[in-house]
Amino acid sequence: MNDAARLSERVDALEVRLTYQDEAIETLNQTITAQWKQIDALMRQVAELRDRLQEAERQGPGPANERPPHY
Repeated sequence: MNDAARLSERVDALEVRLTYQDEAIETLNQTITAQWKQIDALMRQVAELRDRLQEAERQGPGPANERPPHY
């Protein structure tokens, strides 16, 4: 096998490797994007629940061990 053929095989192998890496990077980017969307949705749910809890605490009765006002 001559040098030109070996060089051509090496270039082909490197192109295959680059194609695989590009596909792997694209898959990772899609996965990361999907995970960030899930995290964002969960953070919004947590914020909404926190707001609802604070509102319930403001409207709710006093501490459980506090006597009712008629005593």
